[in-house]
This record gives sequence, structure tokens and C-alpha cells, in this order.
Amino acid sequence: MQRKSARRDLVLELLEEHGGSAPGTASQIEAETGVPEADVHGVATFYSLLRSPGERTRVCQGLSCKVAGADAVVADLRAKGETVELVSCLGQCDCAPVGLDPSLELISWGETGRVTPDDPALPMNLGGADDASYAALSRAKAIGGEATIAEVKAAGLQGRGGAGFPAHFKWSAVRGQAEQTRYVVVNADEGEPGTFKDREVMLRRPHRMLEGMAIAAFATGAQTCFIYIRGEFVDCIRSVEQAIEAADEHLADLDIRLVSGHGAYICGEETALLEAIEGRRGMPRLKPPYPTDSGLWGKPTLMNNVETLACVPAIVQHGGAAFAALGRAEPGSKLYCVSGHVQKPGVYELPLGVTLDELVEAAGGYVGTPLAFSPGGASSGILPLSFRDTPLDFKSLAAVGSMLGSAGVVVLNDSVDLARVALWNLVFFEDESCGQCTPCRVGCRLQRQAVQRYIEGGDPAALSHAGDVAWEMEEGSICGLGQVASWPLTTAMKHFPEAFGERR
Repeated sequence: MQRKSARRDLVLELLEEHGGSAPGTASQIEAETGVPEADVHGVATFYSLLRSPGERTRVCQGLSCKVAGADAVVADLRAKGETVELVSCLGQCDCAPVGLDPSLELISWGETGRVTPDDPALPMNLGGADDASYAALSRAKAIGGEATIAEVKAAGLQGRGGAGFPAHFKWSAVRGQAEQTRYVVVNADEGEPGTFKDREVMLRRPHRMLEGMAIAAFATGAQTCFIYIRGEFVDCIRSVEQAIEAADEHLADLDIRLVSGHGAYICGEETALLEAIEGRRGMPRLKPPYPTDSGLWGKPTLMNNVETLACVPAIVQHGGAAFAALGRAEPGSKLYCVSGHVQKPGVYELPLGVTLDELVEAAGGYVGTPLAFSPGGASSGILPLSFRDTPLDFKSLAAVGSMLGSAGVVVLNDSVDLARVALWNLVFFEDESCGQCTPCRVGCRLQRQAVQRYIEGGDPAALSHAGDVAWEMEEGSICGLGQVASWPLTTAMKHFPEAFGERR
């Protein structure tokens, strides 16, 4: 049993300091924190960057890296005698294939990704110089919290982390709480395969994100902000640390705490992220209550994604209506990631609701004969090119059985085997399932095994129960991972039945 004085909030920090799940570490941390040794061990073994001590080169197994030749890279490294670990998507799809050295510094065997050229009319403008004046924060303080939230509402800003939930609802909910201790949490745990937009915001325009965070804290009455950055993004951590130091005069009234993740895709889910900050395994909570009512340490908590907050300075400075007018079917501009079989993979800021062809035109055009695409990362499934004119927005993609999600667009040409594409994505979800829900924990394994049997044996009967398993997972999982983990398989089977025919 954990004693009341236990410092659970120090567990992850101490695990990192003492070498993860190395022998003797858990008992040492129990002595330092009062958290039971078994509990500490459970936390250590949950996170990929902690559970396997030792130096190695980590090579990404995400879809874009696999398409770009990651298997050949692994074979070459192993032939040279290097220790290699195959890891989930590293969020560097625009320079695939990639890996991390033992210090978690990026190794890229591909070209550098691109961004939209400098255009001051764009709210985030990744190609421009970062602005450390914090003029929008000053304006927010001048007009007051209620008026600031009204501008966010007028902008029609939807959460850019995947769900597309109206931002002003969360802001108003936290502001209206009777409890005066409130938190703002920045979700920078970007792990969806095919997605790397938040990475570019933190590298190129960190002050945009920080200013949006500060405006959110002012509007909601929060004094403490946590920024949870994916542990594999060491360059982003450095960039944000430097920006916080440079903006000290503007952020001095806030208690800002930077938290490094430790390798768990599931921590992109908001309640799992809260569990991680509190020093636990990153397992999603049942909702309700929602974080706006009972979040970090049971207090009202506003959680927004990096891109969501990066939109806020322009909204406050130029008005919500101006931001809304930048979109098409839905409000605002959007950071679209595009990788795979395109000429210039990268992040492009375009009107929310552009089509695939328009996005790929910004990225220099297709490579080869396009066949299929994922519009929002692995979670969005696979669509055929017949949907190339469907607006890439929240409502339009939902209407065709997909979703915009994190706008991680991966383009595939006719050189790929879609059954293998499904397998690669299913391996990802099996590896990243937290294991809390039986339908997800078991279902991810069953789906992966079924596709593996099909590829190895060539008999479509191996996939006969895929639809039933998918239904169980979607209906019985408490978070989005289990609910969509089958989509890479079920959507590919639906739209490309010929790719899952007899192979013997």
C-alpha cells in the first residue's frame, strides 16, 4: 500500500535518472519516494524508453519508413554488428527512413522535409521567423478572459489533435469551475504514424505555441502549465526550453513545467497523458468525469494540442472571424502532414478542407501511380484514390467512413502490397495498446495474426473473422486506440478486395 506522503510525481523522473528498469532500480525508488516497488516496476516496464536499458540504434517501423526502405537499413546496420531495436513511428515521416542513436538524437537516411514558404497571412506560418513579442497575449489581457474565449468561439477553432472538438467549449468549462486551482496541459506527445506537424511548430515557431498556452492560462484562470513533449523529440525539448527562457518577461506569472515523455503512443490520449504526468502507467481513464471537471490531480484541467494553441495568437490578434474565413467547409487554416509517395514530403499550411490533389500539388506531385492514401494517420484507415476530391476536413471524411484525425496524410502508389500495409499498421497498434481493455489487448493480436497467416499462406479464409473482431474492439474499448485499431485492415479490405484474394 502506498503511504499518503509518497511522491508518486517523482517516479518517472527518478526512473530516467536511475536507468529505467535496470535491476535494483525499483527498490531504490521505493526508498526515495514511498511508492511500492511493484508499482514502480509496473511503471518502468510500461514505457518503451525505460523498460529496456542498454545502448542501441532504434529504427522506425512506421508506414512511411517501411515504404522508404527501413528494412534495408535494419539489415545493413545488423550486418555491421550494430544492436538494433525496431520501434514504432518516430514522427519523422518526412525524412524517412529514420532512426535514433543511443542518445535519442535523430538519424535520417532520407531527405529533409519541407514546409510552406514564408507567408505572413498564415496563422502559424512555419516558414516565417518566430515572433517573441507576445503582442497577442497583451491584447488578451487587455480585452479580458471572456472576450478572449469569445474570439476563440468566433474563430470556430476545433482541436487539432484529432477529435476536432470545439476549443471554446473546453476553455469555457474550465473558466466556469468553482475550484480555483486549475491547470493547462499542452499535449505534445505526437505519436500517430504519418504525423509530424507539432514537431515542426515546436522547432520553428515555439513562441506561437507558448503564447497560445499563456493566453489559454489567462482566459481560464490557470497559474500552472505542463508541456508534455514526446521523449523521442529531444530537439523539440531543447527548442521549447530555449523559447521559455527567452520569453521569461512575458511568462513570468506562470509556473511552466516541461515534462518529457518516455515512449508510449497511448499517452497522446488526454487522460493517459494525465496519468503519466502523475507518475503512473499511461492508461486511459473512464470518462466522465472529463478533465475540464476533474483532470490533473483531480483539478479542472484544460488540455490542448500544440497546433490548437499555435492558432490562438493569430485569432486573438486579428479576430476570430478572420481566422474562420481562411477555411473552406470548416474554419481556419490547417497544418497537413504528407509523406509516402510524394515528391516533397513535409508540413503544409492550407485552408481546412483542401483535397488530396491540392495537398499533393503543394508537395510537388505524386511519385509513381497513386493507389491509396491514409488521410489522418494509421487510425484513419486506407482510402482509394476515388476519394481524392473529398475535402480533407472533419465532417467530410467522417461521412465516408474515415477521419481527418491528426491530418497525417500518407500517399501510397501501386508498388505497395496493401495487405502488408495493413500488417505494418496492425503491428503498431498491437505494440502500443496499453492492455487495459480485453477487446483491444486481445483483438489487436488476433487481427495482426490473421493478416500474418493470410500473407504467409495466401488463404483469404484467414481473414474471415476480421469484421467480427473489429466490431468487438470498437464497441468494447474505452479509448480511441482500440476503437480504430482495426481500420487499417477493414478499410483496406472494403476498398481493395482484390488485394486480399487467393495468393496460393
